[in-house]
Amino acid sequence: MSPSAVPLPYRLDVHPGIASGDDLAHDAWAGLTGPFKDLPPKHFYDERGSDLFLRITELPEYYQSRKEMQILRALAEPLVARHEPVELVELGSGASRKAEPLLAAMTARHGGVRYAPFDVCPEVLLASAGRLATAFTGLRVHAVAGDFGMHLGGLPEASPEGVRLVAFLGGTIGNLLPSERTPFLRSVCQLMRPRDLLMVGTDLAGDPDRIRSAYDDSAGVTAEFNLNLLRVLNRELGADFDLDSFEHVALYDPVPPWVEMRLRSARAQVVSIERLGMEVCFDAGEEMRTEVSCKFTRESVAAMYADAGLRLVEWHTDRDGWFGVSLAGFAPG
Repeated sequence: MSPSAVPLPYRLDVHPGIASGDDLAHDAWAGLTGPFKDLPPKHFYDERGSDLFLRITELPEYYQSRKEMQILRALAEPLVARHEPVELVELGSGASRKAEPLLAAMTARHGGVRYAPFDVCPEVLLASAGRLATAFTGLRVHAVAGDFGMHLGGLPEASPEGVRLVAFLGGTIGNLLPSERTPFLRSVCQLMRPRDLLMVGTDLAGDPDRIRSAYDDSAGVTAEFNLNLLRVLNRELGADFDLDSFEHVALYDPVPPWVEMRLRSARAQVVSIERLGMEVCFDAGEEMRTEVSCKFTRESVAAMYADAGLRLVEWHTDRDGWFGVSLAGFAPG
């Protein structure tokens, strides 16, 4: 084989809508013209936002990442031995730190393994792909930058042999409203064959003060992360949001159990968005929702799977019962 024919250990596919900002423009128009202002959290994650979120996961208040990683480290080797996955697809992969215990177990057992991380930020995906391809011998990385709602079909086809493990970790399933979860999971099912498995990380319902503080840390990193959404709008759409005129808000609602992150306008103001040719009025104290983070129980996770035609196969939690990692497969028949 000539040097030019040697396959690269990683590649990155970028869907045009992500690179052009058309998706952001659509969401901004829809979310800022309604009676209650609301923007989807996927737009937090430019390169700066991804770095801020990585800092959030290291904060003492943000227990979710530590608890999930404890579960994954304990679970990885026995899971790989039980189910023999040879391919890992990770949705919302970020910096791919959560995938590392699984990839370590998979490459140790099988050698040649493929990893397909899917996220919105091409720069973060490219950096992660190079790092992982170097760290794990025989690992091939096929990264895809896209949007869950439009581009899941752009992921590589499943390997002809072996089990594909599709992972959606970090509690990100909780960012979907209840009405959005079933359609999303059904679209994920299109990536799977009868023998394949879905792994989902879920933050579990519990003490409201503990949960809310994870979204309003004392160092203010989460507030900076929330405000980064306005930076993205300013840069990509020519908006003129004054970041000093908005403040971070985190609210806990026990029914259904979820946290809402919002940005509250400190004064009456008008924001211009040049690319959209629009002006947006904010009253003093008016809030714009930027994230919902739903909390779960084992029963609600099982019901969520059942609504999508899946069944709960395995359930794992940390010792405190604060976070859950579950496996699901297709229901018999």
